Amino acid sequence: MTRYDVIVVGAGVAGSLVAHQLGRHGRRVLVLEAGATAPGGREDAADPLTAYLTAAGRLPGSPDRPHPAAASPGMTDLAGTDGTPGFRAAGHLRQDGPLPYASGYVRANGGTGTVWTGLAPRMLPEDFDTEPFGYGRRWPLTYDDLEPHYRSAEEHLGVAADADEQRAHLGLRFPDGYAYPMRPLPAARLDRFLAARLDGRRVEDPVALREVELRVVGTPHARNGVPDPRYDGGRGYVPRGRDGRPDPDSRCVGNASCIPHCPSYAKYTPLKTQGRWGGSVTLRDRSVVSRVLVDGRGRATGVEHRSYDGAVSVARADVVVLAAHAMENARLLLLSGLADRSGQVGRNLMDHPVLLTWGLLPEGQDAGVYRGPGSVSGFEGFRSGPARKLRAPFRVEFGTWGWIWAQGPVESDVDHFLTERGLSGAELRRAVGDRIRRQFALQFEMEQGADPANRVSLHPNERDALGLPLPLVTYDLDEHVKEGMAAARAVSDQLFALLGAEDHTDYTPAAAWPGRFEHRGRAYGYRGAGHAAGTHIMGDSPATSVVDAWQRCWDHPGLYAVGCGSMPSVATSNPTLTMAALALRSAERIEADLTARDRPAHLAPTVPGAPA
Repeated sequence: MTRYDVIVVGAGVAGSLVAHQLGRHGRRVLVLEAGATAPGGREDAADPLTAYLTAAGRLPGSPDRPHPAAASPGMTDLAGTDGTPGFRAAGHLRQDGPLPYASGYVRANGGTGTVWTGLAPRMLPEDFDTEPFGYGRRWPLTYDDLEPHYRSAEEHLGVAADADEQRAHLGLRFPDGYAYPMRPLPAARLDRFLAARLDGRRVEDPVALREVELRVVGTPHARNGVPDPRYDGGRGYVPRGRDGRPDPDSRCVGNASCIPHCPSYAKYTPLKTQGRWGGSVTLRDRSVVSRVLVDGRGRATGVEHRSYDGAVSVARADVVVLAAHAMENARLLLLSGLADRSGQVGRNLMDHPVLLTWGLLPEGQDAGVYRGPGSVSGFEGFRSGPARKLRAPFRVEFGTWGWIWAQGPVESDVDHFLTERGLSGAELRRAVGDRIRRQFALQFEMEQGADPANRVSLHPNERDALGLPLPLVTYDLDEHVKEGMAAARAVSDQLFALLGAEDHTDYTPAAAWPGRFEHRGRAYGYRGAGHAAGTHIMGDSPATSVVDAWQRCWDHPGLYAVGCGSMPSVATSNPTLTMAALALRSAERIEADLTARDRPAHLAPTVPGAPA
């Protein structure tokens, strides 16, 4: 049996980066991926775009077509119902909470990083300690501790943004002269319209009882744009295209299919990192890890994994790195009965519940829908400051793909005019064109604080195709989050009024909105952003956390749990860049530990007559 230096469980963003960094040092790394490298596990399967276009239902996970032995939670697994609790959950991720955890994830090579939006903002310095605001958990490290690794992650992912803009409007700290690898993406047509109408205007936050000045700010993207010649002290940056190959001409060309697939390969996915792996890294797909193995002293020694036909194998290594998503990492620790001295494994589940509002720009205006990424810019003024004591902070993303997240694809607009208005022919084409042209959405991405009551556990009865207990989620939104949504909806009302836009927000029918509730007499609906975090929470004490600041499990030398599951707060930033920075930081620690392991022991020379 081959013994490896490191086993990495999961080939998503975090796992691929850890394997890459260790492979650069010549470490023997085995990456075990539950999903398949090709849709449905077939080596002759179609490319992702063809697989998506030929799928029965065109959903984010359609290109992957998961095998039953490594099922993924899908969008159709969750549906709203009348009555209590107001939703029904089926499929891989079962639920028993008051409100639904409304996000899914992908178990395939590359993980959810193959279908993400590509937004890559940093967390704010104050996000690393929300305890002064009266909620959440404090990180065992600071923004400044992580800042060098943010820069490294921005190189690996290929981030396009303006450091001066991020410094001026978000208060982010960068080294003097720092430039992102690529210049910011051009503002969308919708962004330019909103900036012209709203920059410098003020709206009231009715919960915090203060006014906020509006300013359209570009969002950092892990998506190829124009390289910035100032990057890396004037050395510049060469974009990476398909399979991570250097491609100076690679650019986002506005396909507007970033989810689930970028045909131009401008968006970062873990497959780009895998294309740069050295020869000492081995990927074994269709390998579902079912147990982490430890010796009598609790040190990790390897893993047990199962093939799709149920055959059980064992792999051995000095270090085991769990990088299989916040849900699956916690599930695996629970299956193994490990790392739970604190009682926090699986607890503190967080997401970004997203309040959506949508409408039509005034007659004659063009929002420029479906001409680029789903969001390029937003409002950042509601993310920080004393208002966090009273309500959840939030980012406001501008949705440039019409009403697709709220109402579904454009076919729903066609159906509206065809069946409800009775239009046909040229009249139908004109009506649909005008409606889609003016569509826009506001996406209010809420911070959710760590709460031990929100958790993933093992289902007592239900099993997957390999006989393993399914994950069971218990989830709710607290008053802090609901107050944030109340503030966001009030801000939305003011924005629509300032724009002279038609508000079409309507959280019906019930089946389309499993995430809905009433608060202070008003109805709200939310979607999940797919940003699971907190389930193997990081801290400075083994009594209250699962991993330390390096993402090492307190109770088991040689065992790491990396990814968003380690994050003590999810703040208001899309978490992929922070997850990548943490993974790169952990890879440094793992390499240092392996180097210490390999260092020859120093033997003092024996002296004749000296005592033994």
